[in-house]
Amino acid sequence: MKKTLLLLFLFSRFVLTFADNKTGWEISTSEKGGDYYGAVVANGRIGILPWREPFAVRDVFLNHVFDADGRNGVSRVLRGINPFQMQMYIDGRNVALNDVDDWTQTLSMRDAVHRTSFSYMKKAKVRYEVRALRNMPYAGLINVCVEALDDIVLDVRNVPVVPDEYRQPLTEVQSINVEGTALQIMRTHAFSLYRDNEVSASSAFVLPKNSGASVLTSQNSAEIYRHLSAGDTFSFCLIGSICTDRDFIDPCNESNRQVIYGVYNGISRLVSAHEAQWNEMWKSDIIIDGDDEAQTSVRLALYNLYSSVRAGSRLSIPPFGLSSQGYNGHIFWDAEIWMYPPLLFLNQGMAKSMIDYRFDRLAAARKKAEANGYMGVMFPWESDDAGEEACPTWALTGPFEHHITGDIGIAAWNYYCMTQDRKWLEQKGYPLIKEIADFWISRATRNADGTYSINKVVCADEYAMGVDDNAFTNGVAVISLKNACKAAELCGMKCPRIWSEVAGKIRIPRFEDGVIKEHEGYDGRGIKQVDVNLLAYPLHLVTDERDIRKNLSYYESRIDKNGPAMSFSIFAVQFARLMQPQKAYEMFVQSYRPNKLPPFGVISEGAGGTNPYFTTGAGGMLQAVINGFCGLEITDKGIRQLPSVLPPHWKKLTITGVGPEKKTYTRMGK
Repeated sequence: MKKTLLLLFLFSRFVLTFADNKTGWEISTSEKGGDYYGAVVANGRIGILPWREPFAVRDVFLNHVFDADGRNGVSRVLRGINPFQMQMYIDGRNVALNDVDDWTQTLSMRDAVHRTSFSYMKKAKVRYEVRALRNMPYAGLINVCVEALDDIVLDVRNVPVVPDEYRQPLTEVQSINVEGTALQIMRTHAFSLYRDNEVSASSAFVLPKNSGASVLTSQNSAEIYRHLSAGDTFSFCLIGSICTDRDFIDPCNESNRQVIYGVYNGISRLVSAHEAQWNEMWKSDIIIDGDDEAQTSVRLALYNLYSSVRAGSRLSIPPFGLSSQGYNGHIFWDAEIWMYPPLLFLNQGMAKSMIDYRFDRLAAARKKAEANGYMGVMFPWESDDAGEEACPTWALTGPFEHHITGDIGIAAWNYYCMTQDRKWLEQKGYPLIKEIADFWISRATRNADGTYSINKVVCADEYAMGVDDNAFTNGVAVISLKNACKAAELCGMKCPRIWSEVAGKIRIPRFEDGVIKEHEGYDGRGIKQVDVNLLAYPLHLVTDERDIRKNLSYYESRIDKNGPAMSFSIFAVQFARLMQPQKAYEMFVQSYRPNKLPPFGVISEGAGGTNPYFTTGAGGMLQAVINGFCGLEITDKGIRQLPSVLPPHWKKLTITGVGPEKKTYTRMGK
């Protein structure tokens, strides 16, 4: 018994440590039945989706690795070969969900770990935790601890799962000696069906020294056998890696190297480094005093944004992050308008990666502009790794939702405003902003009265297609041109007169009472999502309080209540700044609560939806808190805090790690 205790002490990182439940940091469930929507653990490169069945990992998602969706389809992000799938047998019987008691799952956002615990037929207590390692972005780790309540024979199997998006899978076992330990690495290599993307996944069981267990391998599985006496505790790990030819010339051998590195480095150090990186990110946090439910939901939103991107990766975030193949993993305006702003306040490195993603695809944007008869750059509505239009051909959004180009320009200007990095503006920002201005000059049409129109567009409200003079599109063009003039001056360049002329004369139609029309000919019908109201925030084109109130009053009742959740976030920002706390809170709650799915509260795109986690909605929800309730605003000179108001029951709001100087901002309740 003493030997066992000493072993457990030396192997401490294999033994699971369930942290005390802290308000706002953990989400738990003990309901085995009913609807289940998993909570992903991700590190900006891979997403691992644990499921409710014991040891089940439903999917592994790859960031920006694309194949065709059918022979004549557009691109779709690939699921990865899954090296994390395990099955446990006790006394020869598969441990199934129906046979376990005291089942509990917990998502701990503090250290980005998914924990499961259960009892099996009075024979054993089992705990395991799943991590997508932040410090090893192509790797994941599963730690398992089994406590025998009776004499048992334990059999654990790792069988890699190859999705139907691959062909020619080949699984082989390689035995490697690491510091005297024989490591059995199982590697599965395959090609995507249509574009021949090369993907390799490797995994290995890691056992404590002198554990009395052994790893046996066959052609397509690895197994651990262990006899346990009542009172014994046995711990082990499974480490896995997924590499592709997007990032590695030789992904087949690299996936093995990743596993070897992890084992050689030591499991304890891997976990410590993972936790250290998450602790560093959480220095930028949102703390709500007085509303535990809002605190947990807000932190889940921030957790999912942090999980979906990495500083320095030069990648952006699709609408569902790394939680699914929703919207094919493409990059939309969701990135720049919804998810980017919170990250720009809280993690400029992550925000810069999202802008860098667009810089790397400028050549494709120039080609798209030329192909459509315009100057400058024209970004695709749906972008994949190539940066070309990846929208299905049946959707008019691909050819005509042009505000995306201006959205990107605004994001670039705001990056300069946040960082005040003049060198970046001169070398990177202004050249991009200039080409976006050139696009709008060529896109606008001069009317007989000297005004300018932008015709035949799809609105931000995608119920309206092929219309003229959409409020948001035209507003984005105005702001893009004005920012280009400011950027030119800062860079010592002359602003072309046509930029300011067009910016001052673009038409934004109104009703007789002054309410802005969503587009020319708009007749008051229902809309999919917020459009006109975006002119007040985030564009700041409408600044008169009476006009803001008019537009809010008119369009609030016309929004599809089952549409994308971001609309209500925008309303929340504006009501908070108008000092209407109850109304702001109602809109804030509407932005996420109807969209929460059991058991972890992950959010769908719209109320009643079933495809989580909707990172676009997370971005909007966070803007409601950062820019609405706390009143933070990006100006040409950096950050300022505007007057605003908290929900009636919130005692205090604190946002830490804001901006390059990592400042703390607070707002007190009444």
